[in-house]
Amino acid sequence: MSEGKQQQSTYKGWLYKWTNYLKGYQKRWFVLQNGLLSYYRNQAEMTHTCRGTINLAAAFITTSDSCTIIISSGGNHTFHLKATSEVDRQKWVTALELAKADAQRMLEPDSDEEEQDKTDIQTTIKTLGSKMEDLNTCNDLIGKHGSALQRALSELEQLDGTPDVSSKVKVINERATMFRITSNAMINACAEFLELCQTDGKKWYKMLEHEYNQKLKLQELLEQCAKEQNTLEMQAKKIRPGAESPGGFMSGSDDDDWEDAQDVVDTTPMTATQPAGHRRTASGVSLEVECEQYSDASDTDETDAVENNEVGVYEAKTKKTKKKTNRTNTSNHGSAPAEVPNVADPSIPRKKRRQSIPHRPNYSLNLWGIMKNCIGKELSKIPMPVNFSEPLSMLQRITEDFEYSSLLDQAAMCEDSTEQLAYVTVFTISSFSTTINRTTKPFNPLLGETYECDRRDDMGWRSLAEQVSHHPPTAALATESQEWTLWQEFTMGSKFRGKYLQIIPTGIAHLVFHKSQNHYTWRKVTTTVHNIIVGKLWVDHHGEMDIKNHKTGDNCHLKYYPYSYFSREKPRKVTGMVTDASSVAKWYITGTWDTQMDIAQVLQVDESAKRPVIAHGPKRTIWKRVEPPPGDKMYYFTQLALQLNEPEEGVAPTDARNRPDQRAMEIGAWDEANRIKVQLEEKQRARRKKMEAEAEAALKRGEEPPVHKPMWFERSKDPVTGEMVYMSNNRYWKCRETQEWAGCPDIYL
Repeated sequence: MSEGKQQQSTYKGWLYKWTNYLKGYQKRWFVLQNGLLSYYRNQAEMTHTCRGTINLAAAFITTSDSCTIIISSGGNHTFHLKATSEVDRQKWVTALELAKADAQRMLEPDSDEEEQDKTDIQTTIKTLGSKMEDLNTCNDLIGKHGSALQRALSELEQLDGTPDVSSKVKVINERATMFRITSNAMINACAEFLELCQTDGKKWYKMLEHEYNQKLKLQELLEQCAKEQNTLEMQAKKIRPGAESPGGFMSGSDDDDWEDAQDVVDTTPMTATQPAGHRRTASGVSLEVECEQYSDASDTDETDAVENNEVGVYEAKTKKTKKKTNRTNTSNHGSAPAEVPNVADPSIPRKKRRQSIPHRPNYSLNLWGIMKNCIGKELSKIPMPVNFSEPLSMLQRITEDFEYSSLLDQAAMCEDSTEQLAYVTVFTISSFSTTINRTTKPFNPLLGETYECDRRDDMGWRSLAEQVSHHPPTAALATESQEWTLWQEFTMGSKFRGKYLQIIPTGIAHLVFHKSQNHYTWRKVTTTVHNIIVGKLWVDHHGEMDIKNHKTGDNCHLKYYPYSYFSREKPRKVTGMVTDASSVAKWYITGTWDTQMDIAQVLQVDESAKRPVIAHGPKRTIWKRVEPPPGDKMYYFTQLALQLNEPEEGVAPTDARNRPDQRAMEIGAWDEANRIKVQLEEKQRARRKKMEAEAEAALKRGEEPPVHKPMWFERSKDPVTGEMVYMSNNRYWKCRETQEWAGCPDIYL
């Protein structure tokens, strides 16, 4: 029942909020203040933990029955609320509508400077409007005088040789004089209009620049406030005991399916003097459980209705222990490989590779010039200048995923399949670490373009990539090592949302270990590029993915948390749980995709509590990101990325290292690179048109139309997953040895 009391702009009270299909409506304490509607589990939480907030300035408030209120922010954030009576509901609706009106008024500009800007803009628009009317008047006069002059000339032709010719000539001279005067007036009016536009254009540019700078300052201030708030919360939790779980997760967070549990193994027998809430498992693992904390752990927003609809998901939430354990001791919790094996092939001499590339030149980009050149052209024919790119092909970019291939080498040494899966999972996460500052796009490969990377001399693997399809753009990759083989397709869908661009990978990756024949598959999560129009570009990865072992049935479910200034979670956080074929938890994975990842063995699952509790052993860090050379002069490339485009003899003529526009960009000749890039794209379009014409002619003859066939890959059905996938035909490395490149398409200049 509502206990709301309106005090100035604040309204508080109890309402029932829809959580999910398992729990339905749950009682929550709501606070309406300063145009924001926030809710908590109880009044005591108001000092430290807000469960959700909606800004009413842009919200829609509707009612579906006598007690229900629906508040939507226009996106996926919606509150479904119920009051205890129609009177109570009406009080809340009235308060919400008033708060919404106040919030909208707060957004309206009222400063003298903004009013002056409005006045200046209105005055300029009126002046431009009057000048445009003058131009229209001159245009009408020119049309009239031109028509009169034409009529006079027609009459002169009819009177040729008659006495009236002299009078008509006089009339024509008068008409021509009027036409010349009007034309001069038109020219002068156009000059005035142009001068006014140029003058006011500079003024508008300054105003726009001022607004842009103000926005940047506001963004920096907002980010600083969020960081300070996070710091204060962490300090408060240190002072207030039991506020944080051992692994650094927030106690009571509603978004975690899996969280840290106790990692202290204590074999002391349980006695009657132990405090309430403290118990031990049969194996002697000490567990401290806050039962009330788990009674309703899924309630942050409407996404809980999906996330918490899975029955049987274990959650581990315990109090922070006062005694820290030695996390390097793994004798009782499963042992990882002692060290990374020596995977380099001793029969291959070690190559000396470059450590840097030419620094990025300081080229200015004329966006207006690009837009001017695009007018009237088809969208597919608009060239994207290399100014937005980096001197790497997409084929080289996906090869960069193997920078931390040592994780796969360590995985090959694991005897336990679930531990091997944990290492494979961290390898899939490590591939995202190279994108943290990489906001430039790689070159789009031409159809038939290839890239080989032979690192057997130092990293123990070699790979081959080929652009096998143009519509949709698809790249195939095959990488082989002495211990494992990996092949994958890289294709994606994209969604442009105005402020950001979402890239959704749809290709699947396969990994097989030679010794155990364990076969793993996975798909990557969604990548979002923010601030496409205005602001500094930044990249984030979010979503859920599963890595499955098709031989044993083991599975790892990962969750990438989206970045937010106001989230209580650590930025770029990733959590996951490895389970065996019987869905028994075996390994817990946590960390951030841009810094490091830890794993810990699950020791005990106690299902006697209302919500099952998991205790795991001490964590061990199995991957840390290697920092790239500082600064953006080399495009934030890692050490491996700096070496990917290094010239090499003996590669296929279609290799990306032979691409002239990419090479010209790397050495700093960007104008030349743009010129060559246009020529290559025109050549590719001509080739595609020829193939389309041949296909159309074949259809008319009743024959099967010819299609592009990859040179080094074949599309076949995978015997394990049953899906069609591009796999290597094992011809490339043989041709590489003999240098027989017959049949390679001519794709470069």
